[in-house]
Amino acid sequence: MQIGHRLSLLCAYHIRLTNKTEGIMGYTATALSTLAIAIIYFRVFLDNITFSDHRRIVSDVIDDEYDYVIVGGGTAGSVVAARLSEDKDNKVLLLEAGGFYDENWKLHSLTLWPELLRTQYDWEYYTEPQKHSCFGMKETRSYWPRGRVLGGSGMINLAQYTRGSRYDYDEWAANGCKGWSYKDVLPYFLKAEDIQIEEFKSSKYHNVGGPMAVSGGEVTQLAEIYLKAGKELGYNITDYNGEEQEGFNKVQVNARKGVRESSAVAYLGRAGKKINLDIAVNTFVTKVDFKKTAATGVYYIRNNRKHFVRARKEVILSAGAINTPKILLLSGIGPRHHLDEMSIPVVADLPVGNNLQDHGAIFLFTRINKPISITPSVRNSLWTTLQHKIFGSGPLSIAGTDGSAFVHIDDKNRSKTYPDFQMSFISLLFSFDYLNFKDEIKKEYEAGNENADGFTLALINTHPKSRGTLRLRSKDPFDHPVLDPHYFQEQQDVDDFVSAIRIWEKYIETPTMKALGAEISHMKKSFCLQHEFRSDAYWECMLRHLALPGYHLSCTCKTGSHDDSTAVLDPTLRVKGMKGLRVVDASAFPKITVGNTNTPTVMLAEKATDMIRGIDSVKHLRKNLLDGV
Repeated sequence: MQIGHRLSLLCAYHIRLTNKTEGIMGYTATALSTLAIAIIYFRVFLDNITFSDHRRIVSDVIDDEYDYVIVGGGTAGSVVAARLSEDKDNKVLLLEAGGFYDENWKLHSLTLWPELLRTQYDWEYYTEPQKHSCFGMKETRSYWPRGRVLGGSGMINLAQYTRGSRYDYDEWAANGCKGWSYKDVLPYFLKAEDIQIEEFKSSKYHNVGGPMAVSGGEVTQLAEIYLKAGKELGYNITDYNGEEQEGFNKVQVNARKGVRESSAVAYLGRAGKKINLDIAVNTFVTKVDFKKTAATGVYYIRNNRKHFVRARKEVILSAGAINTPKILLLSGIGPRHHLDEMSIPVVADLPVGNNLQDHGAIFLFTRINKPISITPSVRNSLWTTLQHKIFGSGPLSIAGTDGSAFVHIDDKNRSKTYPDFQMSFISLLFSFDYLNFKDEIKKEYEAGNENADGFTLALINTHPKSRGTLRLRSKDPFDHPVLDPHYFQEQQDVDDFVSAIRIWEKYIETPTMKALGAEISHMKKSFCLQHEFRSDAYWECMLRHLALPGYHLSCTCKTGSHDDSTAVLDPTLRVKGMKGLRVVDASAFPKITVGNTNTPTVMLAEKATDMIRGIDSVKHLRKNLLDGV
């Protein structure tokens, strides 16, 4: 049905083209458009067959016992399942609460991710009302989309490929996470990568042949303009996943020929069915079972019936930064006082659900005087459709992000520590239809942007000081947990954002941006005009009204040294004091990394499976790296 519907739309374009032409030109146009439709149909047909054919990896029957039971088939769980099942003696089970990724073709489109929000593929979480932020949101709550499908949030994100800063991982190691320094983790980033960008194929910081494709994201004329203005501001052009992260950069995205490259597709679907790996979708895990301090298996609900599956070696929680701590708490692992409140017997008194971290973001936009951005008419045009379907390129091959930058707010820290802010340049005027803004705020925020040319800057802090918590709402596993990120509780986070906005102001005033007609005045909004426009107080008001989550939730099951009382996991990602229980996902981060967190999660899963298997799969990659990295 999907193929037929899309083909009928293309035929409509074909008829429209034919009716507008006559004579020889008409025959030529008809022939070309017919050929284009045939090519599109062939590609769409093959794409659907490809993803539908992946369904053979799904198992209808779950056995009673496995060596490894993995909970969560998201970004990390897909990697863990694929790697553990490489050992033929391992019998592995992967349990995913959501459905399979062949159910909706939009899951594989980078540009259509907003249409998947608040659907069956989204857990659709909301925070508690915020005291220091979200003033422009309904009920002052922030909306947190999380992927509920095989592939997890990697199926609904913007797919920017960002590893984090070398200083992130060196800090992890210095604070007790032995074996997690930059030199330790870089080989695992390389192992996972299949770089498609020609200029980076010879770089020691990139690799060809890994499971996950990394492509260039620049598709409009604005991509080069962003870099030119950055140079005028005094920044170098860098590979932000290379030697030096700070500077302006060409964006890198997880896509292969314009199609989303999730870990589920790359590690599981493309590999095909394995006899020693069972993958069960639409299977909801409720708790881990223990015999004293040893995990024995998990309880799950499937087809409206409760079941139990035993794990001979390990239970591995890869359910994400929200559901992993939730399952641990329901299982009796967490702060004693909270478990007592919930009348849950305490198995281990550990700080599960503390240390919740997320980046904050604010969207700053400007209209421009040249027709070079991705307007609705460009995005919906026949040429854009043809460009994507035939060549895998053009505006539909990215999620809008056409450029990138990483900056310090204090020049004294350049080349000494991680950047303070990430800038993602989106080559369109952003729509906030799918977010949780109050109607009157949204209307004014977007005023005049409907069909105009322009671009949006997502300004994102890299290491917020504010920390949040996750707690159970009840003992019912189907109740969403209590999520309180405490955004902007720390004044330093606001002050840092204001300093970064000053950099944006200077950027808009560069000669290149002035030539485009870019203006700061487009951010002048009445709901903060009790303060002088562009004053610190004005920008603070805007931040507390408009700042959004970065959707990079992490750190709720912190990894640390054995004697770190704030840590849930030891450096091998084992739950402290427990046997046969490990956490492998972004909840295990000790501290949030710079930028998008999907790629660090893939790295963590790759490294974790080597530790579980007791092997060193990246020895050859480590040898190829020079001492200078």
